[in-house]
Order: sequence, then C-alpha cells, then structure tokens
Amino acid sequence: MSIKILVVDDEEFARERVKGLIARCADYEVCAEAENGAEAIKMVERHQPDIVLMDISMPVLDGLESARELSFMDNPPAVIFTTAYGEYALEAFSTKATGYLMKPIRQEQLLQSLEQARSLNRLQRLEMLEQKNGKRSSRKHICARMRGNLELIPIEDVVYFQADQKYVTVRHNGGEVIIEESLKSLETDLADRFIRIHRNALVAKNRITGLTKSDMGRTQVTLDRINDQLEVSRRHLAEVRRFVRGR
Repeated sequence: MSIKILVVDDEEFARERVKGLIARCADYEVCAEAENGAEAIKMVERHQPDIVLMDISMPVLDGLESARELSFMDNPPAVIFTTAYGEYALEAFSTKATGYLMKPIRQEQLLQSLEQARSLNRLQRLEMLEQKNGKRSSRKHICARMRGNLELIPIEDVVYFQADQKYVTVRHNGGEVIIEESLKSLETDLADRFIRIHRNALVAKNRITGLTKSDMGRTQVTLDRINDQLEVSRRHLAEVRRFVRGR
C-alpha cells in the first residue's frame, strides 16, 4: 500500500515541483494538495494522509500554526516542512514536525525525509522532536470548527478561555466558540499574554481593568468592554493582585 502524502504550498509551481519529485519515489503517492494552512487541515480530515509536505510562509494560516493544530488530532500525520527560509527551523521543530527541507528541494533529500517519517511511529516522532527543542512557537490564531467550517480567531481578539470538562469556551470580540484544546496547553503557549485566574479560566492580561467583589464577597476580575463576571480563586488571587498592582 502506498504512503499517502498531502502537498501544501501557496505557489502552484512549488506544488507541481514537489508532486513531480514524489512521482519518482516508489511507494509514495500524492492524495491531495492545499494552498494554505487552513485548507491543509480540512484536507487532512478528508483524506487522512500519512505525511504532510508543507510550506511555512502562507496566507490565511501559516505552516507552523497549521502543524500545531494537526498535532492535536488523535492520529496526526507526520509533517515535513518545505521552505526557503532557514530561520524558521528551530520554530518548526517546536511544532513537532518530523523534518525540514530547504528549497529548492533535491530528490535524495526528499526521499531521505520521507523514509524517516515513514519509519517512526507517532510516539517516537513526538519524543524525538521534544528532545530537540522544548520551545513552543508563538501562536497568532485559535482554530475552531463552526458548523463544519474552520474559523480562525486572532489571539488579540480573545478575552478569556474558560474550561468545562473536556471543552474550552473561547470568549472573543465577536462572540464565543468552543474548542477541544486543553486549558493547560493554551496556558503553555500563551503565558506571555494570558494569566490564570482560576483552575478553569485564563484571561488576556491586556483586557483586565481591575478587581471587584461580588455580592457573595468573592473576588472577580473586571474586563475591558465586556461585563462578564469571572471569579478569581484563592489559589491564584495573590498572583492576580500583583499583576493588577504592577500595571
């Protein structure tokens, strides 16, 4: 059985070149192609490729963010980045990519990367890449699915995240959506911009305007432009107070 590959690049010429190289590799076949990261996520869900060959600099959703979203899937494909920019290498591996190819791609380099991705199972890939780099890359969007469509929410539009069992509500300027990503992973990725105020809530630092007391005597954060009431737990109260006083 052939190994299925998804080719992702915003330039048609680049996609055609990669497809031509893959055609010369025995046991590999292109099952689909996409021209940006958001489309790549949809193609992965539809075609279930074994490997994704993906450019990094793309419109709508870049390759780094797309790879991160793919890594949250139950059975994610291996991701090999293809790019002309070497400075992305360190950040690329933080998304748990399996390989990194510089353009113009050479046949022997491509085959070597494909064989490596093929030989490693999912757990081995994660362990290998986590050893290479524990750094998490900077996120620009939250990806949510609304009525079957992929919605991209800019991080700067997010007011807070609130967990409820395995789901997380994302409150943003345009309303709210539900995602399945864990609050812990969001906290790790966004620690510079969000602060935990409760075991079930992360709030954007730049949206906190102060602290207040509820009718029940509990401390709550006041938020810029919205009236939502979020409680600050005793465990996190001292840290939140220090943050508010230090602004």
